[in-house]
Amino acid sequence: MNDHRFQRAFPSSPSILSVSVVLRVALILYSEWHDAHSVVKYTDVDYRVFSDATWFTLHPGPGNRAKGPLAKWINVGDPYTRETYRYTPLLALLLAPNEWVHPSFGKYLFAGCDILAGILMHRLLVSVILPRVPPPSRAKPAGPSPPGSSPSQGATNAISRSRQATVLASVHLLSPFVFSISTRGSSESVLTLFVLLTLSCALRQRWTAAAVLLGISTHWKIYPVIYGVSCVAVLRTEPQLRRPSARPHSAVASARQYVETCVNKQTIKFACISAATFLALGAAMYSVWGFPFLHETYLYHLHRLDHRHNFSPYFYLIYLTYPGVSLPGTPLPRWHALVRSPLTSFLPQMALALGTGVVFAGTRDDLVFAWFVQTATFVIFNKVCTSQYFLWYLLFIPLLVPRLDISWRRALAFFGCWMGAQALWLSQAYQLEFLGEPVFFRLWVCGLVYVTGHSLVLGGIIKAYRRRS
Repeated sequence: MNDHRFQRAFPSSPSILSVSVVLRVALILYSEWHDAHSVVKYTDVDYRVFSDATWFTLHPGPGNRAKGPLAKWINVGDPYTRETYRYTPLLALLLAPNEWVHPSFGKYLFAGCDILAGILMHRLLVSVILPRVPPPSRAKPAGPSPPGSSPSQGATNAISRSRQATVLASVHLLSPFVFSISTRGSSESVLTLFVLLTLSCALRQRWTAAAVLLGISTHWKIYPVIYGVSCVAVLRTEPQLRRPSARPHSAVASARQYVETCVNKQTIKFACISAATFLALGAAMYSVWGFPFLHETYLYHLHRLDHRHNFSPYFYLIYLTYPGVSLPGTPLPRWHALVRSPLTSFLPQMALALGTGVVFAGTRDDLVFAWFVQTATFVIFNKVCTSQYFLWYLLFIPLLVPRLDISWRRALAFFGCWMGAQALWLSQAYQLEFLGEPVFFRLWVCGLVYVTGHSLVLGGIIKAYRRRS
C-alpha cells in the first residue's frame, strides 16, 4: 500500500462508490430476470425464508399468531410459522416493504448496508486508523519535522491517507464475495454494519454508544458477544483508568491484579449498558412472540445437530451419529453422546475466541486486530460454517492491512492457501451435492484441510501484525 503511483492512478472515492452502487443495482435487476428464466436461482434460499417470515408476520390468521404475553392485544402473525426462520423478528419487520413496495426491497436494503459499511471504513481509515499506524520495523523512526519544512506537508499527508483509504475501502466495496452475498439476499450486511458502527464508537472512545450498539449486534446474531471481552480488556488500559500497583511476584498474584483492573466503574458501566440493551430487546421480542423467539433465535443454536455438509469437520461426526443414520437395533456407543454434545465444539471455540480477545486487545489501537482474530477463530472452529460466515472476519481486513508488515508475495501465498482450502472442499461437495456420490469421508478430510489451512493463514497474519509502541 506504499506505492504512491498506484494510489494516484487509482479511481477516486466517489468513482468507487458510484461503481459499487451501479454494480449492486445491476445484479439485483439481473437476479429478477435470472430467477424468472432459470431453474437454478440466483437468489439465496435464505431470502425466500426472510420474505415468507415477513408475510406470516403481516398476515396473522388461524394457526399463525404471535404467542407472547402481549400477543392477545396485538394483531400480529408469527414469523416462526415459516420453518427454518431462526432470526430476530426485527428482520422480518425490517423487510415489510417486500410486501408493500417490491419483493426485492430487502436486496436493495442489504446492498445499501454494504455501501454504508464501505463509507464508514473509509472514514475510520482516514480519521482514526491511518494517522496512528506505526512505521514498519525496517524503517527508521521519523524525527521531528525540520524548521524549513513545507507548511503544506500536513495537507499532502491527508490527501495520501484519503487515497490509501479509498484503495482499502474498495477491497470491501468491490469484493465479489461481498456484493454477491448481499445481492443474493443474505442479511449478513446488516449485522456487519452494526459491528462496524460498534467498532467505530469504541475506537473514538464513545463507550456508551459502543455498549448500546454491541447489545443490538448481539441481539441480531449472538456471536458479537465475544467482542465484549476485548472491549473490557481495552477499557482497563485507558490512561484515565490506570492505577499504580506493585509488580506481582507470582502467576496467581498477576492473575488477581488483572482481574482487579478489569473491575472498575467504566468496565462495569459498559457491561451493564450492553447487557441491558440486549435484555431489553429480547424482552420486547419475547413479550410479543414468546418462547418461539427464544428457541429459534438463540436456544436452537446451542443444541443444533447439523449433519448436512459444511466447511466444519464436525459435520461428519454428527452425520455418523445422527438419529436415523445408524442401522435400526444397533446399540449406540457412548462416544456418540460426546460427539453430539454441544460442549464438544462450543468449549474450545469459545475458549479461543474469548482468550484471543484478552490477549490481543492491548490498547484501543489493537481493537481491530483483536476483533479480527476473535472472529476468525470463532468461524474456523464453529460446528457449522458456510461461506457467508467468512464475511464476519473479512470485514476487518481493509482496516487491518495498514498494520500488517507483510510482502505482496507472502500476502498472495496466504490468499492462495485460504482459497485453495475452500476450492478443495468445494470439489468434493460438488460430487456429493450434484452428482450424488458418497464422498462423505473425503469431504471430512477436506474439512480438516480447511481448518489447517485457514489456521495457518490466521497464524501468519498474527505474526505480521505491528503494534503501536
